[in-house]
Amino acid sequence: MGEPSIPAELGRAREQFLALVAEVRPELHRYCARIVGSAVQGEDIVQETLAKAFYAMSMATDVPKLRPWLFRVAHNTSIDFLRRYDQRNVEVRSDLDDVGDVEVPVGPEITRAALSSFLHLPVQQRSAVILKDVLGHSIAETADTMATTELAVKAALVRGRARLRAAQAEESSPRSATPIDLAARQKLDRWAALFNARDWEGLRALVGEECRLDLVGRASRRGKQVGEYFGNYARLDVRLVTGSVEGRPALLVFESGSERPAYFIELAWDGDRVGFIRDYRYSEYIVDELEYALG
Repeated sequence: MGEPSIPAELGRAREQFLALVAEVRPELHRYCARIVGSAVQGEDIVQETLAKAFYAMSMATDVPKLRPWLFRVAHNTSIDFLRRYDQRNVEVRSDLDDVGDVEVPVGPEITRAALSSFLHLPVQQRSAVILKDVLGHSIAETADTMATTELAVKAALVRGRARLRAAQAEESSPRSATPIDLAARQKLDRWAALFNARDWEGLRALVGEECRLDLVGRASRRGKQVGEYFGNYARLDVRLVTGSVEGRPALLVFESGSERPAYFIELAWDGDRVGFIRDYRYSEYIVDELEYALG
Protein backbone atom coordinates (compact mmCIF):
# COMPACT_ATOMS: atom_id res chain seq x y z
CA MET A 1 0.00 0.00 0.00
CA GLY A 2 1.18 3.49 -0.79
CA GLU A 3 1.25 6.40 1.62
CA PRO A 4 -2.14 8.03 2.27
CA SER A 5 -2.67 11.16 0.21
CA ILE A 6 -3.51 14.55 1.69
CA PRO A 7 -7.09 15.69 0.89
CA ALA A 8 -7.11 18.38 -1.79
CA GLU A 9 -8.97 20.85 0.45
CA LEU A 10 -6.36 20.48 3.20
CA GLY A 11 -3.54 20.94 0.71
CA ARG A 12 -5.14 24.13 -0.64
CA ALA A 13 -5.73 25.44 2.88
CA ARG A 14 -2.08 24.82 3.74
CA GLU A 15 -0.92 26.67 0.61
CA GLN A 16 -3.20 29.60 1.45
CA PHE A 17 -1.88 29.68 5.00
CA LEU A 18 1.77 29.63 3.86
CA ALA A 19 1.03 32.48 1.44
CA LEU A 20 -0.60 34.41 4.29
CA VAL A 21 2.45 34.10 6.56
CA ALA A 22 5.12 34.44 3.83
CA GLU A 23 5.90 38.07 4.66
CA VAL A 24 6.50 37.48 8.38
CA ARG A 25 8.32 34.16 7.97
CA PRO A 26 11.82 35.68 7.50
CA GLU A 27 11.33 37.74 10.67
CA LEU A 28 10.26 34.66 12.59
CA HIS A 29 13.44 32.99 11.40
CA ARG A 30 15.64 35.90 12.50
CA TYR A 31 14.14 35.57 15.96
CA CYS A 32 14.24 31.77 16.28
CA ALA A 33 17.76 31.48 14.82
CA ARG A 34 19.13 33.86 17.45
CA ILE A 35 17.22 32.27 20.29
CA VAL A 36 18.77 28.85 19.58
CA GLY A 37 22.06 30.06 18.02
CA SER A 38 21.58 28.21 14.73
CA ALA A 39 20.08 29.24 11.39
CA VAL A 40 19.28 25.62 10.54
CA GLN A 41 17.63 24.81 13.87
CA GLY A 42 15.90 28.19 13.70
CA GLU A 43 14.21 27.07 10.48
CA ASP A 44 13.15 23.82 12.15
CA ILE A 45 11.47 25.89 14.86
CA VAL A 46 9.79 28.15 12.30
CA GLN A 47 8.31 25.09 10.60
CA GLU A 48 7.08 23.72 13.93
CA THR A 49 5.65 27.17 14.76
CA LEU A 50 3.73 27.34 11.50
CA ALA A 51 2.45 23.79 11.90
CA LYS A 52 1.11 24.66 15.35
CA ALA A 53 -0.38 27.92 14.07
CA PHE A 54 -2.04 26.22 11.09
CA TYR A 55 -3.69 23.66 13.36
CA ALA A 56 -4.74 26.28 15.93
CA MET A 57 -6.16 28.54 13.23
CA SER A 58 -8.20 25.67 11.77
CA MET A 59 -9.78 25.11 15.20
CA ALA A 60 -10.29 28.76 16.18
CA THR A 61 -13.55 30.67 15.95
CA ASP A 62 -11.81 34.05 16.30
CA VAL A 63 -8.49 34.56 14.53
CA PRO A 64 -6.06 36.82 16.47
CA LYS A 65 -3.89 39.48 14.85
CA LEU A 66 -1.54 37.36 12.79
CA ARG A 67 1.93 38.87 13.31
CA PRO A 68 1.98 39.22 17.14
CA TRP A 69 0.25 35.86 17.51
CA LEU A 70 2.85 34.10 15.35
CA PHE A 71 5.65 35.64 17.38
CA ARG A 72 4.07 34.38 20.60
CA VAL A 73 3.82 30.89 19.15
CA ALA A 74 7.42 31.12 17.88
CA HIS A 75 8.65 32.31 21.28
CA ASN A 76 6.98 29.46 23.14
CA THR A 77 8.12 26.90 20.58
CA SER A 78 11.70 28.17 20.86
CA ILE A 79 11.62 27.90 24.65
CA ASP A 80 10.27 24.35 24.39
CA PHE A 81 13.09 23.50 21.97
CA LEU A 82 15.73 24.86 24.34
CA ARG A 83 14.31 22.94 27.26
CA ARG A 84 14.40 19.71 25.24
CA TYR A 85 17.84 20.05 23.69
CA ASP A 86 19.88 22.78 25.37
CA GLN A 87 20.14 23.43 29.09
CA ARG A 88 22.21 26.62 28.84
CA ASN A 89 20.52 29.75 30.24
CA VAL A 90 17.06 28.32 29.64
CA GLU A 91 15.30 29.13 32.90
CA VAL A 92 12.57 31.68 32.18
CA ARG A 93 12.02 34.11 35.03
CA SER A 94 10.01 37.33 35.25
CA ASP A 95 11.10 38.33 38.77
CA LEU A 96 13.83 40.71 37.61
CA ASP A 97 14.60 43.63 39.89
CA ASP A 98 13.28 47.04 38.95
CA VAL A 99 15.97 48.98 37.12
CA GLY A 100 13.92 52.12 36.77
CA ASP A 101 14.55 54.16 33.64
CA VAL A 102 18.21 53.23 33.26
CA GLU A 103 19.00 53.01 29.56
CA VAL A 104 21.92 51.42 27.74
CA PRO A 105 22.37 52.81 24.21
CA VAL A 106 21.83 50.36 21.37
CA GLY A 107 24.80 50.18 19.02
CA PRO A 108 25.27 48.42 15.69
CA GLU A 109 27.31 45.68 17.36
CA ILE A 110 24.08 44.27 18.80
CA THR A 111 22.18 44.06 15.52
CA ARG A 112 25.26 42.60 13.80
CA ALA A 113 26.10 40.12 16.56
CA ALA A 114 26.70 36.53 15.51
CA LEU A 115 23.95 34.04 16.28
CA SER A 116 26.09 32.24 18.84
CA SER A 117 26.70 35.49 20.77
CA PHE A 118 23.11 35.55 22.00
CA LEU A 119 23.57 32.17 23.70
CA HIS A 120 25.61 33.96 26.39
CA LEU A 121 22.37 35.55 27.62
CA PRO A 122 19.70 34.00 29.84
CA VAL A 123 16.66 33.37 27.68
CA GLN A 124 14.61 36.26 29.12
CA GLN A 125 17.36 38.73 28.26
CA ARG A 126 18.00 37.00 24.94
CA SER A 127 14.36 37.30 23.86
CA ALA A 128 14.08 40.93 24.90
CA VAL A 129 17.25 42.02 23.09
CA ILE A 130 16.37 40.16 19.89
CA LEU A 131 12.78 41.38 19.76
CA LYS A 132 13.51 45.00 20.68
CA ASP A 133 16.99 45.67 19.30
CA VAL A 134 17.29 43.28 16.36
CA LEU A 135 13.71 43.16 15.10
CA GLY A 136 12.63 46.62 16.24
CA HIS A 137 9.55 45.64 18.25
CA SER A 138 8.23 48.10 20.79
CA ILE A 139 8.53 47.50 24.53
CA ALA A 140 4.80 46.69 24.64
CA GLU A 141 5.03 44.25 21.72
CA THR A 142 8.06 42.58 23.28
CA ALA A 143 6.29 42.18 26.61
CA ASP A 144 3.24 40.72 24.85
CA THR A 145 5.35 38.16 22.97
CA MET A 146 7.21 37.14 26.11
CA ALA A 147 4.05 37.14 28.26
CA THR A 148 5.67 39.41 30.83
CA THR A 149 5.53 43.04 31.97
CA GLU A 150 7.05 46.06 30.27
CA LEU A 151 9.07 46.67 33.43
CA ALA A 152 10.56 43.17 33.19
CA VAL A 153 11.39 43.77 29.52
CA LYS A 154 13.22 47.00 30.36
CA ALA A 155 15.22 45.24 33.05
CA ALA A 156 16.06 42.37 30.68
CA LEU A 157 17.19 44.84 28.02
CA VAL A 158 19.55 46.68 30.35
CA ARG A 159 21.18 43.48 31.56
CA GLY A 160 21.08 41.73 28.22
CA ARG A 161 22.71 44.56 26.28
CA ALA A 162 25.49 44.89 28.84
CA ARG A 163 26.06 41.14 28.97
CA LEU A 164 26.10 40.80 25.18
CA ARG A 165 28.71 43.55 24.83
CA ALA A 166 30.85 41.92 27.52
CA ALA A 167 30.59 38.54 25.80
CA GLN A 168 31.58 40.05 22.46
CA ALA A 169 34.58 41.78 24.03
CA GLU A 170 35.80 38.47 25.46
CA GLU A 171 35.45 36.55 22.22
CA SER A 172 38.72 35.68 20.53
CA SER A 173 39.44 35.50 16.82
CA PRO A 174 36.79 33.93 14.55
CA ARG A 175 36.46 30.18 14.69
CA SER A 176 38.04 28.24 11.86
CA ALA A 177 35.81 26.09 9.70
CA THR A 178 35.42 22.47 10.73
CA PRO A 179 37.07 20.21 8.11
CA ILE A 180 34.70 17.90 6.25
CA ASP A 181 35.33 14.18 6.58
CA LEU A 182 37.06 12.90 3.42
CA ALA A 183 34.44 10.23 2.69
CA ALA A 184 31.61 12.75 3.10
CA ARG A 185 33.44 15.22 0.86
CA GLN A 186 33.90 12.62 -1.88
CA LYS A 187 30.21 11.77 -1.86
CA LEU A 188 29.21 15.43 -2.03
CA ASP A 189 31.77 16.09 -4.75
CA ARG A 190 30.30 13.27 -6.82
CA TRP A 191 26.77 14.60 -6.40
CA ALA A 192 27.87 18.14 -7.28
CA ALA A 193 29.79 16.95 -10.36
CA LEU A 194 26.77 15.05 -11.70
CA PHE A 195 24.46 17.97 -10.94
CA ASN A 196 26.71 20.56 -12.61
CA ALA A 197 27.00 18.29 -15.66
CA ARG A 198 23.19 18.07 -15.71
CA ASP A 199 23.44 14.28 -15.52
CA TRP A 200 20.01 13.76 -14.00
CA GLU A 201 19.97 10.03 -14.68
CA GLY A 202 23.29 9.73 -12.88
CA LEU A 203 21.80 11.51 -9.85
CA ARG A 204 18.67 9.36 -9.92
CA ALA A 205 20.94 6.30 -9.79
CA LEU A 206 22.36 7.60 -6.49
CA VAL A 207 18.94 8.03 -4.90
CA GLY A 208 17.74 5.18 -2.69
CA GLU A 209 14.37 3.57 -3.40
CA GLU A 210 12.92 4.87 -0.13
CA CYS A 211 14.65 8.27 -0.28
CA ARG A 212 12.77 11.13 1.36
CA LEU A 213 12.85 14.68 0.00
CA ASP A 214 12.08 17.74 2.09
CA LEU A 215 11.66 20.95 0.10
CA VAL A 216 11.78 23.10 3.22
CA GLY A 217 8.70 25.25 3.56
CA ARG A 218 7.05 23.84 0.46
CA ALA A 219 6.55 20.07 0.10
CA SER A 220 7.75 16.56 0.91
CA ARG A 221 8.29 13.62 -1.42
CA ARG A 222 9.23 9.98 -1.04
CA GLY A 223 10.38 7.12 -3.23
CA LYS A 224 9.75 7.44 -6.97
CA GLN A 225 8.37 10.96 -6.56
CA VAL A 226 11.85 12.18 -5.65
CA GLY A 227 12.93 11.59 -9.26
CA GLU A 228 10.61 14.40 -10.41
CA TYR A 229 12.65 16.81 -8.30
CA PHE A 230 15.53 16.87 -10.80
CA GLY A 231 13.25 17.95 -13.63
CA ASN A 232 12.66 21.26 -11.85
CA TYR A 233 16.41 21.87 -11.56
CA ALA A 234 16.88 21.25 -15.28
CA ARG A 235 15.20 24.62 -15.82
CA LEU A 236 17.37 26.55 -13.33
CA ASP A 237 20.77 28.14 -13.96
CA VAL A 238 22.46 27.15 -10.71
CA ARG A 239 25.57 25.20 -9.72
CA LEU A 240 26.55 23.26 -6.62
CA VAL A 241 29.72 23.69 -4.57
CA THR A 242 30.80 21.35 -1.78
CA GLY A 243 31.07 23.07 1.58
CA SER A 244 29.75 23.09 5.10
CA VAL A 245 26.90 24.77 6.95
CA GLU A 246 27.32 25.32 10.69
CA GLY A 247 30.08 22.72 10.62
CA ARG A 248 28.04 20.06 8.78
CA PRO A 249 28.69 18.89 5.20
CA ALA A 250 26.39 20.56 2.69
CA LEU A 251 26.04 21.56 -0.94
CA LEU A 252 25.95 25.32 -1.44
CA VAL A 253 23.80 26.50 -4.34
CA PHE A 254 25.04 29.42 -6.42
CA GLU A 255 22.98 31.28 -8.98
CA SER A 256 24.69 32.36 -12.19
CA GLY A 257 27.17 35.20 -11.62
CA SER A 258 26.68 35.26 -7.83
CA GLU A 259 29.58 35.06 -5.37
CA ARG A 260 27.33 34.24 -2.42
CA PRO A 261 25.20 31.09 -2.11
CA ALA A 262 21.49 31.55 -2.59
CA TYR A 263 20.65 28.55 -0.41
CA PHE A 264 21.95 25.06 0.37
CA ILE A 265 21.12 21.36 0.23
CA GLU A 266 21.85 18.67 2.83
CA LEU A 267 22.13 14.98 1.98
CA ALA A 268 21.96 11.98 4.29
CA TRP A 269 23.49 8.80 2.94
CA ASP A 270 22.47 5.19 3.44
CA GLY A 271 25.65 3.46 2.35
CA ASP A 272 26.47 4.65 -1.16
CA ARG A 273 22.98 5.93 -1.91
CA VAL A 274 21.09 8.98 -0.69
CA GLY A 275 18.36 8.30 1.84
CA PHE A 276 17.31 11.89 2.57
CA ILE A 277 17.52 15.22 0.72
CA ARG A 278 16.78 18.50 2.46
CA ASP A 279 16.63 21.41 0.03
CA TYR A 280 16.29 25.03 1.23
CA ARG A 281 15.41 26.48 -2.18
CA TYR A 282 12.15 27.95 -0.85
CA SER A 283 13.74 29.33 2.33
CA GLU A 284 16.44 31.55 0.83
CA TYR A 285 16.21 34.00 3.75
CA ILE A 286 18.09 31.46 5.87
CA VAL A 287 21.37 32.33 4.09
CA ASP A 288 21.31 35.81 5.63
CA GLU A 289 21.91 34.22 9.05
CA LEU A 290 24.07 31.29 7.96
CA GLU A 291 27.59 30.34 9.03
CA TYR A 292 29.01 28.52 6.02
CA ALA A 293 32.33 27.63 4.41
CA LEU A 294 33.37 26.53 0.92
CA GLY A 295 35.46 23.49 0.19
